[in-house]
Amino acid sequence: MTLTRRQALRLFGVGAAAAMAGTSGCSLLGRTPQARLLASTAPLPKPFTVPLPTPMVAKPSRTDGHSDYYDLTQRAADLEILPGLRTRIWGYDGQFPGPTIEARSGRRAVVQVSNGLDAPTVTHLHGGRTPPESDGYPTDLVQPNTRRGYEFPLDQRAATLWYHDHRMDYTGPQVWRGLAGFFLVRDAEEEALPLPTGERDIPLMICDRSFAEDGSMPYPGSSDRPGAREAFMGGVLGDVILVNGAPWPELRVERARYRFRLLNGSNARVYELSLSPGGTIVRIGSDGGLLEAPRAAQRIRLAPAERADVIIDFSAYRIGDRVELGNLADEGPQGKVMRFAVDRDARDDSSIPKVLSQIERLDPAKAKVTRDFEFAGGSMHGGTGWLINGKPFDPRRMDARPRLGDTEIWRFTSDVTHPVHLHLAHFQVLSVNGERPAGPPEWKDTVELRDAQLVEVITRFTGYRGRYVMHCHNLEHEDMAMMANFEVV
Repeated sequence: MTLTRRQALRLFGVGAAAAMAGTSGCSLLGRTPQARLLASTAPLPKPFTVPLPTPMVAKPSRTDGHSDYYDLTQRAADLEILPGLRTRIWGYDGQFPGPTIEARSGRRAVVQVSNGLDAPTVTHLHGGRTPPESDGYPTDLVQPNTRRGYEFPLDQRAATLWYHDHRMDYTGPQVWRGLAGFFLVRDAEEEALPLPTGERDIPLMICDRSFAEDGSMPYPGSSDRPGAREAFMGGVLGDVILVNGAPWPELRVERARYRFRLLNGSNARVYELSLSPGGTIVRIGSDGGLLEAPRAAQRIRLAPAERADVIIDFSAYRIGDRVELGNLADEGPQGKVMRFAVDRDARDDSSIPKVLSQIERLDPAKAKVTRDFEFAGGSMHGGTGWLINGKPFDPRRMDARPRLGDTEIWRFTSDVTHPVHLHLAHFQVLSVNGERPAGPPEWKDTVELRDAQLVEVITRFTGYRGRYVMHCHNLEHEDMAMMANFEVV
């Protein structure tokens, strides 16, 4: 079922339906810009020739009975990303990705961020149930040579979260330069399961970048060429696929089960991950933590900011096999992600339980309010931008005021693809184009809204009162005003 003209008229009036009637060969809106490839001018390395790096795990600077304290410094550093070239990045502690923070559910993590860069920053814990003063609101700037403490109570279940820059109008270029890292929340429920742990529990940040001949990572609009940023307002695609900051790396693995925490850290690229020459990927977790039961799949689709925790059992292969993790959403070099080299036998005490967790299914009959949000390109301030319900982001305007403790249904419609992210509130997908998803519910904080789609989600606003944002996680769309405020009252 697709979103019809009549449905669009009913939901949003003539404007949305007229937009959907556009006949461009590459867009549902005749003039809606699409993501564009920013081609590298540096010679690209041969895939699978560098080892997969693992981000360093941050150590607390101190602890007490209730909290762990971390100190991170945002600073520039020159790293070798492409062999033989140096690349200037902006990173937490000068690393790309930044250090991984491993925290526990219910134990407060306090992260002191010092800005050693020459531009303001904001840090957001993506997927965190966080008080508004520490959520990384896009105008809560940390100026150069200052610092700010972010307090994360972590009143939430175990999950693969990540932290990244969230500065208003500049999230795209500042994440592109490297301001992102993993934040893993653990709890007793997950640790009681016989899942792979230790060196077989590996976070994988997958993102695309482009490189100039000198090794730098150019970004549209960072030069003086007029209109450079606007030309890429549909999204910036790189032609080099990085995993944990390395181009098309290889990981040597044992004939055993591995857990991989997959994160799409790209600005705009969507991945459809699969194994070649074949194999099963078992999904055990989503944005908000464990699923109720494992789900075997031949491919995993991830829009920007989405996560999937998966198990790959390499005992299904022989020593000497090379197993490629590919991207079916593209071809050529961008159709490759990384490779696993199966090189030894090993003892494996792990298993995949038939039951992983219990998830409450939110009841639509208990929803107090249903709200409609249209994500679409449009005109603003004499130019073209990205709008929600026909309006650009305004920090002074509240677009929704849900009550603390209330359950609501939010309906999203699109012109082109928009990965929609809600701060604070995890949600469950009720329907996609009127069809209910198969299987038990799962907790999400980001959902891919594809071309001309209607997606309904249900959420309960718990935790904190205050101001938060909802936005498209195509970072170029976000930077060009596709964001809205909501206030929990």
